[in-house]
Amino acid sequence: MASVGKRRRQAAILAIVRGQRVSHQEALRELLSAQGIPVTQPTLSRDVRDLRLVKVTGAGGRSYYTLPDEWEHVPPLDTVVPALFVSVETVGNLAVVRTLNGAAQAIASGIDWEEYDGLAGTIAGDDTVLIILRSPEAAEAVAAELRALAERHSG
Repeated sequence: MASVGKRRRQAAILAIVRGQRVSHQEALRELLSAQGIPVTQPTLSRDVRDLRLVKVTGAGGRSYYTLPDEWEHVPPLDTVVPALFVSVETVGNLAVVRTLNGAAQAIASGIDWEEYDGLAGTIAGDDTVLIILRSPEAAEAVAAELRALAERHSG
């Protein structure tokens, strides 16, 4: 059984939940398995919690998983970084991202969503994001990832 990365697995969960009504975790696990994404029940439970999926009751009285409104508006980093990113600089365990005017919140939300290793949190202004990490190495890794996203999707 091949291991699938957390990001890929959670992206698949989001796609499933956006596309159809799934009433319980076992059904979600089976849908993932059909896509070649095996997952254990404890891992799936953690993913459901991490993604903040909520159960709502439909008109027919049947409950199903859905996304909280706040996550519907988080743009993926590979979309916003190429368009809005200006630069990134690290200072110890901090990374300072410069963005176009008014774009810092979109990039900060995307960074929070990614849950990078060592990420403690972000603070966004108008054109600057402060990323607080637990080590200088984690800061360098996040900065390198942001630069790579900007370069990979530019030009």
